[in-house]
Amino acid sequence: MAKGINRIGVMTSGGDSPGMNAAIRAVVRACAYYNTECVGFYRGFQGMIDGDYEEMNARSVRNIISRGGTILKSARSKEFLTPEGRQKAADNLRKAKVDAMVLIGGDGTFRGGKVFWEEHGIPVIGVPGTIDNDIYGTNFTIGYDTALNTVVEAIDKIRDTASSHNRLFFVEVMGRDAGFIALNSGIGAGAEEILIPEEDLGLDRLLESLQKSRRSGKTSSIVVVSEGDKIGKNVFELAEYVTNNLKDYDARVTVLGHIQRGGNPSCFDRVLASRLCVRAVELLLDGQTALMVGFVNNRIESCSLEKALKSKPDFNKDLLRISDILST
Repeated sequence: MAKGINRIGVMTSGGDSPGMNAAIRAVVRACAYYNTECVGFYRGFQGMIDGDYEEMNARSVRNIISRGGTILKSARSKEFLTPEGRQKAADNLRKAKVDAMVLIGGDGTFRGGKVFWEEHGIPVIGVPGTIDNDIYGTNFTIGYDTALNTVVEAIDKIRDTASSHNRLFFVEVMGRDAGFIALNSGIGAGAEEILIPEEDLGLDRLLESLQKSRRSGKTSSIVVVSEGDKIGKNVFELAEYVTNNLKDYDARVTVLGHIQRGGNPSCFDRVLASRLCVRAVELLLDGQTALMVGFVNNRIESCSLEKALKSKPDFNKDLLRISDILST
């Protein structure tokens, strides 16, 4: 055990994702296994600033592995963006005798943790918890698998209606800056087109593709749209444009929104959260800091928070090719 690491804090920050409770549970129980005290901070960095925390032990996290959301709550803290806010957080951690932190969240969480370590020297390890899967250094983030299953199930139900009424449905999914959810759920649900920020399909090609689908005998179609897609100002204007230019189509819009964040985590997300967070605790006890743990080629690896923030995850363009082939 690293000298001075006797008490570890854990928090969840940013958008919630299924599997965060499994992650909290793994941190708490790993600490118990290694005879290390653990405290949970509520509402992310804001809880650190307010000194809002709770002593946690193995019994504190019983029966939460299957629950969606996060028992520690989550929030974005404007105050933590200021040096004064971070100083309050550091003072409260020292007052609570917390020697190190496990930060569960996305790039905003990691950015805050990196600055916090640099300014105040409190060791931190980041654990990627976001449904967007847009973090470098891991093949999968906690919550992504569950969100994909939620989206595919919803699209399957929408297709029943689309087929019954010969309609075109635009289904908007989360992904402001990355199209991982849209691309993989679109293929999984058999969508005719997938619109993502990484690939500008263009309005003309979209119309051409839908016309081709109609000529091939398709009487209904599903187009999955990532919320960050740049073709139209928004999915509603995009649907209106298609309706105005393709009279054969009766276009409707479904925005899945926050249902993608909720629900019981899949087995994959529960296991992923458990593996990542046990390793996070072990890294802190080994004296390491300013790292992010990730799942790479079925192994738990780590990289610096700096690298995780500066690099972008690989985007599998071959999936676009597969989507084009299968939508014929």
